[in-house]
Amino acid sequence: MTDMSSRVQRVADQIQRELATLIQLEVKDPRIGMVSITGVNVSRDLAYAKIFVTILNTLSDEGEVNESILSEPGELDKLEIEENLKALKKASGFLRTMLAKRLRIRSVPKLEFHYDGSIERGQQLSSLIDDALAEDRKLHSDD
Repeated sequence: MTDMSSRVQRVADQIQRELATLIQLEVKDPRIGMVSITGVNVSRDLAYAKIFVTILNTLSDEGEVNESILSEPGELDKLEIEENLKALKKASGFLRTMLAKRLRIRSVPKLEFHYDGSIERGQQLSSLIDDALAEDRKLHSDD
């Protein structure tokens, strides 16, 4: 049983590395921005792969690159995330074909792309902690 799970993990790691390169170099869809693959979960039978992605450098409401994603994503950010996911879903067949040429496995899993908001949530929590510490320092310095 451990051999199977370690094999599945090795395949997931290899898919993550190869997809990162393929999305960056081979996919020509202009809707796909700076996409970072944060994780890959492969089913035990290697039939399906859930690809978790984060969209970086999202646009702000003014159309400029958003330097900080510490706040809740705005409507434009959500639309951009949806567009990126649609484009990745459309490119999944092409990516699967390219993976088949690079991986040494009998069948390549079907790719399902999902947005991973954990980085944003972590930054939001970090910001809240920083704000609380600053407020605490301010209260103690007034005493």
